Amino acid sequence: MQGEKVLELSEWDKLHEECGVFGIYAPEGRKVAKDIYYGLTALQHRGQEAAGISVTDTSGPMGNISTKKGMGLVSEVFSRNDIEKLSGNIGVGHVRYSTTGGSTIENAQPIAMNYVKGSLALVHNGNLINSKEIKEEQMYRGQAHYTSSDSEVLAYEIISERVRTSSVEEAVFNAAKKIKGGYAVIIMSPRKLVGIRDPKGLKPLCLGKRGESYVLASESAALTSINAEFLRDIEPGEIISITKNGVYSKHIEDDGKRAHCIFEYIYFARTDSRIDGISVYEARFNAGRALAKSGFVPTDIVAGVPDSGLIAAQGYAFESGIPFALAFHKNGYIGRSFIKPTDEERNAAVHMKLSVLKDVVRGKSITLIDDSIVRGNTMRQIIELLKAAGAGKVHVRISSPPFLYPCYYGTDVPSAGELIASRHSREDIKERINADSLEYLRIEDFKEMVGDLPLCKACFDNDYPIRR
Repeated sequence: MQGEKVLELSEWDKLHEECGVFGIYAPEGRKVAKDIYYGLTALQHRGQEAAGISVTDTSGPMGNISTKKGMGLVSEVFSRNDIEKLSGNIGVGHVRYSTTGGSTIENAQPIAMNYVKGSLALVHNGNLINSKEIKEEQMYRGQAHYTSSDSEVLAYEIISERVRTSSVEEAVFNAAKKIKGGYAVIIMSPRKLVGIRDPKGLKPLCLGKRGESYVLASESAALTSINAEFLRDIEPGEIISITKNGVYSKHIEDDGKRAHCIFEYIYFARTDSRIDGISVYEARFNAGRALAKSGFVPTDIVAGVPDSGLIAAQGYAFESGIPFALAFHKNGYIGRSFIKPTDEERNAAVHMKLSVLKDVVRGKSITLIDDSIVRGNTMRQIIELLKAAGAGKVHVRISSPPFLYPCYYGTDVPSAGELIASRHSREDIKERINADSLEYLRIEDFKEMVGDLPLCKACFDNDYPIRR
């Protein structure tokens, strides 16, 4: 049944999250490196360029942090022997996709530092929109360097505050009052695990527990991977401190306005995660239903582009009554780009291979669902491949609105000049991708996806919740 041609889909025509973070504290003294390894593997979809783990022993000497990080997938960076050597009962881990800074080992996390009062290791998801100003101040003080990343700037700021304060929580609190942007950060000190989420709630962070151990992670799916119980989402602007005596919480004062990233539900998060009380699976299913209500065209089958369009396609099929069909076979052995030093080489090297199931699509009109159109090249290739395999008309439905504006908070939305919808009309895009019709999800349909959850949707409507 498999088609004769294989399409190589470049991941540069997709959006990417910057990274995933994970942290755990086992007060009973159990080694945690293996749990971090499994947690990072569950968060691998959030970043495939680099991975790292830092651990320490809360009963050992201050400042004795063990770190291992490298380029590649979690399974490639860490051997069984590496995990055994990372001996400690408290630790943090990170998977990275670069949005700021190059794809190099120097930018891999965790960031581990020693200073006059002790040590810390930090993992960070997101972007700071005022890092340049903070970095200039730090350079004047002799801390940061011109090449320091957002994450390093944040670490330097926490250390600067820690020298003047009585606890790492107070240092994090003071540093957080200075920074702006979207972020979820986990900090490991010699005796504590501290997590913080930006006041708008742009980046996700949740809390779990297994036995006596407490866990912080970007997504609930990472908790499930180590059989930890999901307790709750960290609230926007909340600083949470985990010690041998339990969990403590403090909030940053702000205007109270929330803006959760809609693209967590459209694409970034794992299907089995829940973020801020919303099931990612149900949000994507409901997006497909909304598409069917607003842009229905009778066709023979509904198909989704693996894997990003499959759940929305099921929702579209459910609402429209058109049969859902698997039109593609996806090769799970996916090439990656992390070893390539330049954007051009990475873009040429990263491929996701699909082949069309000819017997499924031959002679059929198709409603084709995907989560987004960024530059348009990939969708055009998919449609060409479907029609070469004998498909009739192909009507494209996208489970997000048109991308028009860049993101400044840690999502790799390119400049407006690279976004096809910012330069071309819908009719022009339809012609360019060779579709028979094209419809997008409407912004007002987000309510059907996530109810009344307050959202950041600036990449669609230019309404940025945090201004530079």
